[in-house]
Amino acid sequence: MIISCPNCSKKFQVPDNAIPKAGRTVQCSSCSHEWMQYPVKEQKVVKLKNPAPIKSSPPVNKIRKIQKKASGPAPYSKEYMEQKWGSTVKNYAEQKGISKKKTGTKKIQKTKSPRLNEKREKPSFGFFNYIITYSIGFTFLVGILNFEKTRLSRKFPALEPYIDTFFETIDNLKIFILDLIR
Repeated sequence: MIISCPNCSKKFQVPDNAIPKAGRTVQCSSCSHEWMQYPVKEQKVVKLKNPAPIKSSPPVNKIRKIQKKASGPAPYSKEYMEQKWGSTVKNYAEQKGISKKKTGTKKIQKTKSPRLNEKREKPSFGFFNYIITYSIGFTFLVGILNFEKTRLSRKFPALEPYIDTFFETIDNLKIFILDLIR
């Protein structure tokens, strides 16, 4: 059954048995208007005794277009690039100077120390740097939470047991670490 809100004219589909014959109070989810809804009477379909024949159009033959498969290499493959451009993408980029790899002869000055002649890699952040960074960040967030504990408890009273449990766990962790050190 389809009902509509008398206030905003929004239509809703509800099961037929959701609204009894005595009616039911319903509320529009769009505009929050409440009204008494009674079952909607369905319209009856009237059949004519001698209906006029409907002329049908002749069936349309569907013509399939046959696509020819392209013979030759797949687009953007090495073979395709060699056929179309006369070189591979790598060679083309190196010739035009748009390659990330630098080509050409670069004179390397040799020093007496073999370590200085080796190619240097960029230093990575490292495992211990991650540990230090995360521990500083965690300490910072715990400090802010401790500072704002009373304000958060006032605004969100449901969070108070969780915040207390969190700080109790932090205190227990402190005691555990201090016991390990002693």
